[in-house]
Amino acid sequence: MNEVWIQPTGGALGADVHGVDLSKPVSEATFGRIAEAWSEHLVLRFSGQRIDDRMLMQFSARFGELDRVPIAAANFDRTDSGLGKDVQEWVTVISSVVKDGKPVGGLGSYELVWHTDMSYNPLPPRASLLYALEVPPDGGNTGFLNMYTAYETLPAELKRAVEGRTCIHDSSRNSAGELRKGFQRTLDVRRTPGAVHPLVRLHPVSKRKALFLGRRPGAYIHGLPVEESEALLDAVWAHATQPHFAWYQKWRAGDLVMWDNRCVMHRRDAFDESLRRRMHRTQIVGEPVVAG
Repeated sequence: MNEVWIQPTGGALGADVHGVDLSKPVSEATFGRIAEAWSEHLVLRFSGQRIDDRMLMQFSARFGELDRVPIAAANFDRTDSGLGKDVQEWVTVISSVVKDGKPVGGLGSYELVWHTDMSYNPLPPRASLLYALEVPPDGGNTGFLNMYTAYETLPAELKRAVEGRTCIHDSSRNSAGELRKGFQRTLDVRRTPGAVHPLVRLHPVSKRKALFLGRRPGAYIHGLPVEESEALLDAVWAHATQPHFAWYQKWRAGDLVMWDNRCVMHRRDAFDESLRRRMHRTQIVGEPVVAG
């Protein structure tokens, strides 16, 4: 087997993993190198892979227990998704493909704003792994943010302001801002549905502190008047989403990208809705969010 080679992107986070064929069993030594690189670079890209859903699940499960697909994703008619019945519970289809007037997967072709996957749950996933089956020639790039660096570079007054604070993570809307089925529009952010998490979390492995923001719409910081919560959230988000904290992935078919959902946020550029983009995603069950 070729020697594993880790090549950092040179950006705020991210690295390429060379010399690994994920269609074959990954040795303990190789997995150790991958895990070490993931802890250091937060986002890893494995290019040129040819794997099926079972292989994706097997590799993902090396990082922990597989998480079930979100309820909203499970509600799609996936008979034409290409998923076998045995993997539909564990693999989410993210797709712009429409067949017979029905979407094959979720999240279409529009922009997805900065967010943390499923942070509206009490136990957000620790990791997400996204495998590209079909990609458009342009658009649909995915941006990633280093939330360690975002926290560590907060101005002193903002660091003091977020210390010990908790925030609601809205469960009523998806990352495109669409109201999920079964939810009502909430005008008072103090009544936003969703899990409550610390604004600063302690990573269970690295023991570093990271901002844990989830998504901006519907957020509310407990114990503050709404106006103060909005102003503080605006200031923290403006700092955290600066371009120098980000790195962007331009997708090619065969790319598998995994990220640490505990210290990374991500977004997606919109693309032409007439173009096909089809991804399969797995996620790993997370741990309770501990305040940093």
